[in-house]
Amino acid sequence: MPAFATDHKTDPGYLDIAANGRGDEKALMAHRALRRTGAGRPHLVEIGPGGGAAVTALASALRGRGQRVDLTLVEVPGVSSDSLARAVEEFSDVGSCTLLRGHATDIGRLLDRPADVVSASALLHEVYSYGGGYAGIHALMRTLPTVLADGGFFAYRDVYAVDGPSLHEPVTHAYDAPSWLRFLRMFVPRYLHEGTHPYHHAQDELLARQDSAIVPIEDLDRATCAVLRAPVGLLREIQRHYITFRDHAWRSGALGFIPVLEGHLAADWLDARTGHKRVHYTLTAADRLPRSQRAMLLAVSEPYGDHYVVDGDIFDECTDIALAAFLAAAERGDAECAAVWEGWVEREGRETYAYFTMDELITAVAVHSTEAEGARHAVLLPAQAEDIVVRRRDYYNRYLARRLPNPLTDAKQMILFSHIDTADSETLGQALAAIRGTCSKHSLARIYAALTPGG
Repeated sequence: MPAFATDHKTDPGYLDIAANGRGDEKALMAHRALRRTGAGRPHLVEIGPGGGAAVTALASALRGRGQRVDLTLVEVPGVSSDSLARAVEEFSDVGSCTLLRGHATDIGRLLDRPADVVSASALLHEVYSYGGGYAGIHALMRTLPTVLADGGFFAYRDVYAVDGPSLHEPVTHAYDAPSWLRFLRMFVPRYLHEGTHPYHHAQDELLARQDSAIVPIEDLDRATCAVLRAPVGLLREIQRHYITFRDHAWRSGALGFIPVLEGHLAADWLDARTGHKRVHYTLTAADRLPRSQRAMLLAVSEPYGDHYVVDGDIFDECTDIALAAFLAAAERGDAECAAVWEGWVEREGRETYAYFTMDELITAVAVHSTEAEGARHAVLLPAQAEDIVVRRRDYYNRYLARRLPNPLTDAKQMILFSHIDTADSETLGQALAAIRGTCSKHSLARIYAALTPGG
C-alpha cells in the first residue's frame, strides 16, 4: 500500500494555498447540519481540515449568531499548516477548537464523546489510496454511526464522479491535443501500475488505438489522434488528473506564467453561466512558449497594476502549448521540468479521486452504516432531496468542452447524511423518497434489504 505523501501534502505551496480554497463550499453541508441539530452546544468533528478553509468559513458563518460550537479537528500525524493555525485561532471567537492527531479510520478511538456533526471533504479517496482500499472505506462507514449522537449528521463533499450506474461502464474517448497525448503517455502507465485503483477486471482493460491499430499507451504518437476504450471511471481519472496537473504546473511557474487562482481576481467573470472569464497572470523567468506565442499572449493582454489580464480562452490555448513543451522536456530529462512532474506524481498522481457515483456513494454509506456495532439499529441517509447537491465547475467545463470531443462533467458532489433510527418510520420514509431520484432500483433494493435484515 502506498505511504501517505506527508512531505508533499504539507508543503506550504500546496496545503496553505493550492488545497485551501472554496471554504464556503467545504463548510456548506456542515453549516446546514449545525442549523438542524437540536444540541444546545453542538460538537462538530472535521476529518482532514487541511489548510483550514472550512474552519475559517464556519467561524465567519457562526460569528454573531450566538451559537457556540465545540470543534474537534482530526488530522494525519505530521500534517500541519500556518493557515490552519490561523483558522483555529479565528474559530475561538465562536467556540472551542481541539486538534487531534490520527487517521480517519481510527476516529472511533480518537473521540472521547459523541459528535453531533462529522464533516469531511475529499476524504474517501485518501482512505482508499492510503488506508486499505474499499475495505478501509467500508470500515470507516461502519464506524461513523458509532461516533454520532442520536440524530447526528455526516456531511461529505468530494469530486463528482459521472452520470451512470457504474464507473466500470466501458466508453470510447478521443484525444488529439499534443499536451493531452503527452500526458496520456506519461501518466496512465504509472497510474495503472503504481496507483491504488479498482480497474483490475478483464473488462476494465484500456485499449488505445491510433490509425485503427492498437498501440501501447506509453508509445502513443504525440502527433496522431488517439482513441481510448476504457472504463468511464478511468477516463474520468485521466481528465481530473490532467486538470490538477495543469494547476500544479501553473503554480510552479515552470510554464512562464502564473495565473491568479485564489481571491476575487480569480473570479473575474465575463459570463459566469458559461464559465467564461478573464485570467489575471504574472510572467516568470521560465519560458515554455515559442517566442511568437509569447508575443501574441502579451499583445492580446492588458496591463493591470503589477500583472496582466487576458481572455480565459486565449490563456487556456497558451497553457496547452506551453504544457506540451513542458512535458516534452520532462520526458527528455530536463531537470527543472522533471522535478515539477515528479513532485506532482508523488503527491497526487497515484490517487484515485472518483470511484463512487452519487448512487454508489449513498448506497454504500447506507448499507455499511447498518452494520455498525451497537444495539440500536440506525442508518445514514440523506433525509431531504436538498441534502444531495452537485456544483459544477463552469470554468473547467468550458475548457474541457473546447479541448475534448466528449468531456466528462467537472463538479463537486455534496451529501448530508442523517443518522436515522430505523424505528422512525416517518423520517425513514422521507429519506427513501429523497434518494429515489438519485439511486437506481437495484440500489434501493440493497438499502431496503439492509434495513430489514432477515426479511
